[in-house]
Amino acid sequence: MTDLIAQMTQPRVEGALPGPGSAAYLARQARTESNARSYPRGLPIAIERGEGSFVRDVDGNVFIDFLAGAGVLSLGHNHPELVRAMVEQLGSLTHALDFPTPAKDAFVEAQLSMLPPAMRERTRIHFCGPTGANAVDAAIKLCKTATGRGDIVSFQGGFHGASHAAMAVTGLVSQKQPVANGMPGVHFFPYSSCGHCPLGMRQDTCETNCATYFERSLRDPNGGLPKPAAVIMELVQGEGGVIPARPEFVRRVRAVTAELDIPLIVDEVQTGCGRTGTWFAFERYGITPDVVVASKALSGVGSPVAVIFYDERLDVWRPGAHTGTFRGNQLAFAAGTEAVRIVRRDNVLGNVVARGEQVADRLAVLAAHPLVREVRGLGLMWGVELTDAADGRSAAELAAAVRTDVLHHGLILELGGRDDRVVRLLPPLNVTPEVLDTACDILLAAIARLERG
Repeated sequence: MTDLIAQMTQPRVEGALPGPGSAAYLARQARTESNARSYPRGLPIAIERGEGSFVRDVDGNVFIDFLAGAGVLSLGHNHPELVRAMVEQLGSLTHALDFPTPAKDAFVEAQLSMLPPAMRERTRIHFCGPTGANAVDAAIKLCKTATGRGDIVSFQGGFHGASHAAMAVTGLVSQKQPVANGMPGVHFFPYSSCGHCPLGMRQDTCETNCATYFERSLRDPNGGLPKPAAVIMELVQGEGGVIPARPEFVRRVRAVTAELDIPLIVDEVQTGCGRTGTWFAFERYGITPDVVVASKALSGVGSPVAVIFYDERLDVWRPGAHTGTFRGNQLAFAAGTEAVRIVRRDNVLGNVVARGEQVADRLAVLAAHPLVREVRGLGLMWGVELTDAADGRSAAELAAAVRTDVLHHGLILELGGRDDRVVRLLPPLNVTPEVLDTACDILLAAIARLERG
């Protein structure tokens, strides 16, 4: 086993993809699983083992994994200390509904300790079903219950999940079209997406007009918008194409919602647990939200858990108001507590900041590339948006070609943004400079080959 792990230190792809073993697994999957399966369509491999920033498929090919479970594996695959914590917990208790347990108590203390000091004493935590979408549903229910109001404001381009309520506040129209009678009372406003300004403004002359429009709409008694139960937003739109909001926009949204007593829900499912260089992205923006949604990386190892943190004034729920059978995942609690300890001990947040600067430096050369519209990101959450080619190839086709090319050279990346034209990087937060350099080399070479056609 040690020899096998030792082999997973560099990308290595031999032969065509999928290899024969992966092809057999993919064929069986196609016969038995639903059409909703997604990742193996663009990344046709069957994964056998993961270790750190690497995975190996059933044919022995090794890849740098910069999808990392869609951001779930904050400390990479099979971090030995997280695995050890889970194994130790496995021998005593694995499931306990919402009963207090030593593992859960330690997890709560660890999570609250990562909040800004001013928030800790006023924050309550609620354990949801095991997905971020369920936590989004919980946040919406909480705010509707606490305010007695029913409308929700969201932002264009945002993604909050695929459950019924989470889908309703998601911007992606194609996801919602097949499902009739979605949750009513949702209003979408322009997001601070300066590269694709929904108001048609130029960044050099704009005065954050999207924030002005938002403020005036909420304050206008004749604007047609009832006072909402909540405003929900991502501070960095992830699936929307890795779009960090401008700080002024975020602060003005927070200011007007506070002024009008409208709870602000910040969706940190993808940005939370260190992804942007602070434990939560809202810390980078200098705001205090009313509700924080967290899930993906809470355990650090992929064991599912989802929570909402919220101000105690909103804690008006009656017993059983939002339940879930799998909200007592003791294995996730044990791993999550250990993950917080490792993040502090190993200065993982410092690594995120340093590696984010490394990505920015390595990809700066793409700023002048004719097929690249924009490179953007924070911490270890980056996107390269492509643009249509002069020869008629669309940005979406080019992005898909990049994903395929890098896979054949040993790098797993996914796509996002409008029409899937953004190539996204979500490395483990403890990725080394050497692995990151190798991944950037592969990506840059793929884009160079793309230019040559």
